[in-house]
Amino acid sequence: MQLEQLEKSIYDLITETSTNLPKDVRRAIKKAKAAENAGTRAAMSLDTITNNIQMADDNVSPICQDTGLPTFKIKTPIGVNQLEIKAAIKRAIVSATKDAKLRPNSVDSLTGANSGDNLGEGVPVIKFEQWEKDYIEMKLILKGGGCENKNIQYSLPTELEGLGRAGRDLDGIRKCILHSVYQAQGQGCSAGFIGVGIGGDRSSGYDLAKEQLFRHVEDTNPNPDLASLEAYIVEKANTLGIGTMGFGGEATLLGCKIGVMHRIPASFYVSVAYNCWAYRRMAINIHPTTGKIIEWHYQDGEKIEFKEETTEEAPKKVVELQAPITEEQIRSLQVGDVVSITGRMYTGRDAIHHHLMSHDAPVDLDGHIIYHCGPVMQKDEEGKWHVRAAGPTTSIREEPYQGDIMKKFGIRAVVGKGGMGPKTLAALAEHGGVYLNAIGGAAQYYADCIKDVEGVDLMEFGIPEAMWHLRVENFTAIVTMDSHGNSLHADVDKSSLEKLANYKEPVYN
Repeated sequence: MQLEQLEKSIYDLITETSTNLPKDVRRAIKKAKAAENAGTRAAMSLDTITNNIQMADDNVSPICQDTGLPTFKIKTPIGVNQLEIKAAIKRAIVSATKDAKLRPNSVDSLTGANSGDNLGEGVPVIKFEQWEKDYIEMKLILKGGGCENKNIQYSLPTELEGLGRAGRDLDGIRKCILHSVYQAQGQGCSAGFIGVGIGGDRSSGYDLAKEQLFRHVEDTNPNPDLASLEAYIVEKANTLGIGTMGFGGEATLLGCKIGVMHRIPASFYVSVAYNCWAYRRMAINIHPTTGKIIEWHYQDGEKIEFKEETTEEAPKKVVELQAPITEEQIRSLQVGDVVSITGRMYTGRDAIHHHLMSHDAPVDLDGHIIYHCGPVMQKDEEGKWHVRAAGPTTSIREEPYQGDIMKKFGIRAVVGKGGMGPKTLAALAEHGGVYLNAIGGAAQYYADCIKDVEGVDLMEFGIPEAMWHLRVENFTAIVTMDSHGNSLHADVDKSSLEKLANYKEPVYN
């Protein structure tokens, strides 16, 4: 095989997967946008999402800054050297990371050190299978941490909040899948897609669930019972009122694909792989001798362009914020307000928050804004850093630290996605702080708001976890937790649980 050409084909697959949503996913998002009520928070979010999809396509830059843990599934003809393919994948991964098509996401689980090139023990994930066809099929999925953390596995029988007992039957499976959508709320960047694996053991069940995410959004399950269940789940999930980003609304789930395998009598697992709206999976067929791409998958049907399709109504009130922000300014904000930030913003994720609990901050954070973001960065020939992708990360991971950090350093605002919990909400009221929800996955939209990188601290934590000093203009977000004890996230969770309970009674006998 021509290995240089093979490496280029794999590099092209990585780039396309990271920067260009497949046609079937685009059509699903367009359908969701058409169903949303104009002028709502959800409609505004979908406008940002579609704008971001187009920007990523035009810029050939990552749709979302969290490019996940690359997972390859490969089928090869008998006689093809799989060791050569694995080596070519690793070289292509390194090149794509250097070119800012992937964020360096490989971290040593014991030391926390980032390898810087997306290689490490067990990563990328590469799974081979032989088949009798005369070409190589290579599938790739880039599944970010926000949605990966909302994966869930149920062991039947079990008791489910809002739905009661789920038994070892089709109706119990139905309840588990509905509950999986409820528990994700907006933290997995809804409106999302789910793959479901019924049966197997704990590991093979999850693998089967993830495999379902490679199916076409618009296909029909060959098993009539599962086809019926897939349609049911999508229909009912969209009545829960969770909506895009968990802001409420009509679009909560855009696709459900279910697979089944045998199990042992003692175990009955239902495994759910949740995927965000930035549904980045692609596949190619490769010539086994030349290494060239002979066919791209997911190319059937119309490709939706999202140019000049904005339907967003201008918010009635946009509050201008510029750090340092006073407590008086913060306490004037209410849930639902739209803010526009101009000035300095500092990134801070898991490593930063853990560090700040026992160390001084490298900069004066009094009155400033922390952005839960792990950007994709690239250094130019003069040594200056540039932001290539910079959407928000899931904030709930910082719940053990956030309130204490805000009070300790005088931070007035936190920007992230998915909301935070009661400890942070109490701290916002006590200290005079606010939580601002940006649109998850909109990495190009927010990168465009970042006009300069003015510095960086704590680079020893790696690029995604370092504290970047960013100068932003017109960075838009929505107040979803205020200093008066109000939380949109808690409200949506409560109302969606009440609606979930409507599906407690058996559907399949």
